[in-house]
Amino acid sequence: MNQRNYHCPKCGNRKADIDQIRTTGAGFTKYFNIQNRRFTAVSCTQCGYTEFYKGGPSSGASNVLDFLTN
Repeated sequence: MNQRNYHCPKCGNRKADIDQIRTTGAGFTKYFNIQNRRFTAVSCTQCGYTEFYKGGPSSGASNVLDFLTN
């Protein structure tokens, strides 16, 4: 999503903060706290309304580092 085209569906604001988050999945990844799911979070700077967009899978190297540093 291009920040220039953002339009908050709740308050109509046109400014947003964009960030990345990582979460665990189910089963093995949850048990070992391996954060292998990536999402882009788009948050309205005025009211805080946030939408999450699914990203691609995390790289193998970041999964290994996450597992080792837990």
